[in-house]
Amino acid sequence: MQDGSLIPRFGRARRDPALAVLEGFHPLKHALRFDAPLLEVVTVDAPGLRRLAQTLAPDLCERMLALAQQVDRSVFEQLSPLAPSTGVIALAQRRATDSASVLADRRAAPVVLLEDPRDLGNMGACVRVAAAADVAGVLTTGTHDPWHPDALRGAAGLHYAVPVGRVQRLQELDGRFQRPLLAIDPRGDPLDPSSLDARAVLAFGSERYGLSDELSERADARVSIPMRAGVSSLNLATSVAAVLFAWRLAARPAVV
Repeated sequence: MQDGSLIPRFGRARRDPALAVLEGFHPLKHALRFDAPLLEVVTVDAPGLRRLAQTLAPDLCERMLALAQQVDRSVFEQLSPLAPSTGVIALAQRRATDSASVLADRRAAPVVLLEDPRDLGNMGACVRVAAAADVAGVLTTGTHDPWHPDALRGAAGLHYAVPVGRVQRLQELDGRFQRPLLAIDPRGDPLDPSSLDARAVLAFGSERYGLSDELSERADARVSIPMRAGVSSLNLATSVAAVLFAWRLAARPAVV
């Protein structure tokens, strides 16, 4: 007999600041790979999930199938506003992260700061890039929850591979962590990857409005991404990728 509380439980989880809703195979895969505290895995097609796991994550296949509960399609399609095409959805505890712990990381790795990002999928894509570049963390400001299910989907669950949290007040960025604040701004000096401070906080503005005057005034410097004349801007996640991998490639001998 299927658990009759499954639908309301997943519905409540989408509003619970302690939980993460992982919609689809890739978010579940990365959550497992980076030791997320999983609570529940639901699939509409256990044999199909096994085939997918054997192809894309054979190292996780048995763990994934041991956790998975198969349900009817009529139930599965009510667990998310858009049922994942890969036929699996999961709940996990969030990994609590505060700005102080991210900024205090002593590694020679930058922090990504997203000021008031508006598009949740794009926010998630920034987390995905940041995890691949192995930065110290991703911090956001504004009203959107960086752990929203849509952001988790955009990040493919890589919130568990890199610390992701929120900044409530810009004063939290002030000097005690010895990290320079660099504003990524079209009016800044052209980016020189070889001179980019590896412990910088790299601040990116929202997709439409750019950086606020308050944050720009706090910045120690402004740098711009060199682009072809006439091209006005880049997508937020593309900008984050360009800067992070410019840094990573320049620092390659020192990066493991």
